This record gives sequence, structure tokens and C-alpha cells, in this order.
Amino acid sequence: MKADMINLQSEFGKLKSSLRFFAMSFTKNKEDADDLVQDTFLKAVRYAHKFEEGTNLKAWLYMILKNTFINNYRRKARHQIYMEESTALAADYQLNSSGNLGVNKCFRDDIHKALKMLPYDYSYPFIRYFEGYKYHEIAKELNIPIGTVKTRIHGARIVLKKSLKMYKNELKNNP
Repeated sequence: MKADMINLQSEFGKLKSSLRFFAMSFTKNKEDADDLVQDTFLKAVRYAHKFEEGTNLKAWLYMILKNTFINNYRRKARHQIYMEESTALAADYQLNSSGNLGVNKCFRDDIHKALKMLPYDYSYPFIRYFEGYKYHEIAKELNIPIGTVKTRIHGARIVLKKSLKMYKNELKNNP
């Protein structure tokens, strides 16, 4: 296995400049392209056991690079949507609140308290999902079935909605 790893590193070194060029076509930024190539190398090393000897290494690395870019893009997009929704909700709340900073602090404190009330098995997948991770990534990280991840995230949402219900009603009642 060690000889295979050395061979992979040697071949990767030969393909690094073409991978960087390919990464630039996605990122349009040298630093981001270098980061993407580095992530590709790390994944190639991590999943070297899945590479089938005799197949096209360059195509395999290109596929890893492309999929890494797409997954990172989706993660960032999902995180951006979440942040925009959170910001909009906070802005709505502030417009509808008395303007009292103490009330706003209570709102944030209640959110954190509600998250802390959840068991770790529910809060962690919930937080990871809203950080932009996909269900299958969370399942792999926690080494549990994807259905379990979905169930826990759904359960966390229900508990949080109940815990924070008073804020939803307040936003509806205060024009």
C-alpha cells in the first residue's frame, strides 16, 4: 500500500499543473484553484483504495476535482440562503419589536437555549445541515444511516418550532 501511495503522489505531481488549469476554469481565482487542487489531492489520498489499477488516473482526479467544486458550491449556496433567511427573520423581528436591545438579546438567547435543550444526537446533525452539509455527508461523518440523519433533523425542527413558537406568533401579531 505504501508503494501505491508513493506512486499516486508521483503521478499527482505530474498532473498538478493540468489540474490547476482545470480548477481555474471553475474558480477563476488562483488561490481558490490551488485550494481546490489541494482538496482534490487530499481526497485522492483518502480514497486511493477505491482507485482501480489500470484505469485513467487523470480522469479520476478530474472527476474528484469537479465533484469537490460542485459540492463546495452547493454547500456555500445553501449556507448563503440560510444566512439570508436568518437575516431577514432577524430584520423582521427588529422592525416589529420595541427596539429594545434586551428583547433582541432574549430572542437570541432563547434560540441558543432551545438548541442546547436538544440531545446531541439531534442538535449536531441539525447544525451541520444548516452549515451546508448534505444528508449523506452528515451520515458518513457520524457513521449512521442517511434515514436516521433525516429523522433527527426533522425531529430537531419540530422541537425548535415548539420552543420558539412565541416568536412566530409575535411576528404575525405585530405589523
